Amino acid sequence: QVQLVESGGGLVQPGGSLRLSCIVSGVTASSYAMSWYRQAPGKERELVAYITYTGGRSRYSDSVKGRFTISRDNFKNTVSLQMNSLKPEDTAVYYCNADGGLWSWGQGTQVTVSS
Repeated sequence: QVQLVESGGGLVQPGGSLRLSCIVSGVTASSYAMSWYRQAPGKERELVAYITYTGGRSRYSDSVKGRFTISRDNFKNTVSLQMNSLKPEDTAVYYCNADGGLWSWGQGTQVTVSS
């Protein structure tokens, strides 16, 4: 059974930074492209960032491009999201999953950007 555990969220002021981490267990994550998603209150879950199974390529939603960086460590079975220049509209619960939401969702990690 695949388990996803996200961490690293918190309260940060606009312009600040956070680094999210996702630990994947129950599967060899290196066999899968991975993504970060987010869901803001009253909105549908949206794709934020994607990385290929080797980590060689990534892509981002227009709203975070140039500010967020996705990375992975296939030895540790982890995926990370470095978030810089945070804006209030980045406030959401952030989730990781295989691309396409293949596995059951974890609990997510709350990111709140507010002064």
